[in-house]
Amino acid sequence: MEQGPDVPTRVREVIAAAGVTQREFARRIVMDPSKLSRSLSGTRRFTAAELARIADIADVDAAWLLGTRGGAGPAAARPAVPRGRRAATPPEGRPLQIIRETVRLIADHGFHAVRVQDIAKACETSTAAIHYHFPGRDDLLEAAARWCMDEDTARRAARIADAADAADELRQLIELQTPRTAQQRDQWSVWLDLWAEAARSTAVGRLHTEYYRQWRATVADVVRRGVAQGAFRTVDPEAAALHLTALIDGLAAQVLAGTPEGPGTRPDDMHAALLAHVDAALAAR
Repeated sequence: MEQGPDVPTRVREVIAAAGVTQREFARRIVMDPSKLSRSLSGTRRFTAAELARIADIADVDAAWLLGTRGGAGPAAARPAVPRGRRAATPPEGRPLQIIRETVRLIADHGFHAVRVQDIAKACETSTAAIHYHFPGRDDLLEAAARWCMDEDTARRAARIADAADAADELRQLIELQTPRTAQQRDQWSVWLDLWAEAARSTAVGRLHTEYYRQWRATVADVVRRGVAQGAFRTVDPEAAALHLTALIDGLAAQVLAGTPEGPGTRPDDMHAALLAHVDAALAAR
């Protein structure tokens, strides 16, 4: 796909017209924020799939983005598609719909059991439309992993926003990571699938490493504040975060290996074990 020198400028126009931050726009088009930043600065070229997602989300012509003749920019809508030719694009945009349905199907069946045809059927669109936004399964997997990570980060921030102190923050994080509800079990099912892929995929492995760096840093910061507040004893925050997050992962895997009401580790058992660990390893005496 031939790209003119004005492509970064036109994408900036699209972001400005959307009225959102560059990071939020990257989330909407399911793109690594650092890749978007490099593409806008001209040190990296947008891929065809990325430009397709930008055009879809912003409702502009790809021809306009590429700088070819004709095509409508942010101020003008694209020509309407005749009724019956395709399903209406959902309010959040086709790329995010594809990712959400992909994540749901992974939770239900596992990544390798999910076919592009299944995703297309769930989205009421064609396989060609799926490939238009995400050319290969690796692209879908990376985008699904990034979306899950962004959603998890947002939920954590919302959960601890009103915490009374660091000790309460840590309790809220533990509660959030305990797979009690169907949604939480689905989230953990996807994580376990993505972890297995991370061992084989360099791209997802990098995402996995970055996500865990951020997650452990969040826990370490909470522990550090708890020490300063006198709620926790003097410990190494990074080591404490490593131990706690590893315990969370192991217990969650055991919970999912059983059934919600059947034999095996129950969510309440996991929650109690985590609180006992915090009391034994961190709580001030």
